[in-house]
Amino acid sequence: MTVIVILALVALFIGLRLYSVLGERTGHEQQPILKPADSDARAAPQVRQAPVAQPAPADPGDMAFVPTAGPGVRAILAADPSFDVARFLDGAKAAYRMILDAFWKGDLDALRSHVEPHVYDAFAAAVEHRHEGGLTLDNRLVTIDQAVISEATLERGVAVITVRFEADIAAVTRNSEGQVVAGSLSDAVQTRDLWTFRRDTGSPDPNWLLIETDEEE
Repeated sequence: MTVIVILALVALFIGLRLYSVLGERTGHEQQPILKPADSDARAAPQVRQAPVAQPAPADPGDMAFVPTAGPGVRAILAADPSFDVARFLDGAKAAYRMILDAFWKGDLDALRSHVEPHVYDAFAAAVEHRHEGGLTLDNRLVTIDQAVISEATLERGVAVITVRFEADIAAVTRNSEGQVVAGSLSDAVQTRDLWTFRRDTGSPDPNWLLIETDEEE
């Protein structure tokens, strides 16, 4: 009898402990709020497809060379892996500025090492003609709007590249007394020039020489 009473007391004690821990279920308890499952642990993350950007219309100012010059450019790249189109065009624009400025000022010494002899002779003759007429040029290169490779060839290791420049130039011609006889510095004129450069790809000299100048019709 004593054993039965002890077992009954133990069962009652365990029942009270469970009640105090779990609580009494009435069917009206507030349902627990479930937190969203971690994407790494519960489900594979949903990857949203990024919208495909539509290519912007080609800007002629962004072109390095016209399509017809492509084969020649690639041939030069194959012959001279150090050739870089963007760097070449930067150098061509710098040469365009420097050579024009030297020609306008009549500084033939600055021209000599950058142009081939027959081009130098043509520049020298024009400068001499101005001096004989007592004329000076007061020109200014306002901006280079575009510099694009229009032709490129490689023959026997010699690369020849023609660059089309579109530039705004303010031009003034003065007489021996400094009076303006032609042009205006307040009105820039758009010019389109074709300058051709040459370089032997097998030479250690990285410089390109100007071999021809022309105006685009």
